[in-house]
Amino acid sequence: MLSKNEQKQIRLLGQKKHRSKLGFFIAEGEKIVQELVQEDFELDTIFSSKEIDFAPYRLIDQETLNKVSHLKAASSILAIFKIPGIISTEQVSDSFSLALDSVSDPGNLGTIIRLCDWFGIKNIFCSPDTVDCYNPKVIQSTMGSIARVKCHYVDLKNLIEQSKVPVYGATLDGSSHYDLSFGKKGILVMGSESHGISAQLLEKINQRVTIPANLPGKHAESLNVATATAILLAEISRP
Repeated sequence: MLSKNEQKQIRLLGQKKHRSKLGFFIAEGEKIVQELVQEDFELDTIFSSKEIDFAPYRLIDQETLNKVSHLKAASSILAIFKIPGIISTEQVSDSFSLALDSVSDPGNLGTIIRLCDWFGIKNIFCSPDTVDCYNPKVIQSTMGSIARVKCHYVDLKNLIEQSKVPVYGATLDGSSHYDLSFGKKGILVMGSESHGISAQLLEKINQRVTIPANLPGKHAESLNVATATAILLAEISRP
């Protein structure tokens, strides 16, 4: 059984202000929860309507899980984890990182986190107004990749100014990604779905990069930010 107060606390963790205040987030689904446990995320409690063997848990009925779930179709497992601390930007100077400026859609961020996991990008630096990576919708759409990719909410202008590696910004008026050699170190900046990279960041970026449209005449105005990120990360990762 879950008390009414426990149910209330779980539901409140769906809101960013309460996650920030309490320092915890929710993950739902056996695969995601198990991956977070295996990656040594600090576990508070697992609530499960079935037996599991990978961590201690509290057995509760599915009807109660349905009441507190943040998903349209509740899973049989819901867990509460502690939000990890941030790391120093100096710790990522020897690798390629991603920076997201005002990306607001939870599904896009979740997909981008999965892409970073696939291409070996360990750190994503997000502007403060980028959607919270511990939003339940983001967690769910990462399909477990949040366990291996760290998101850090920082002042991107300061990050870029202090960077000792090349900084690339995805724009509509840059050099073709086919013509660039990215190397092993750098930061790729992706802008918001509707406005792209902000003007104050653009003036700090070393190199603008564009994914050219190969067909003449009319074509899509722009690419979805997750789709564009996939193309550019594949280019960065190319041997």
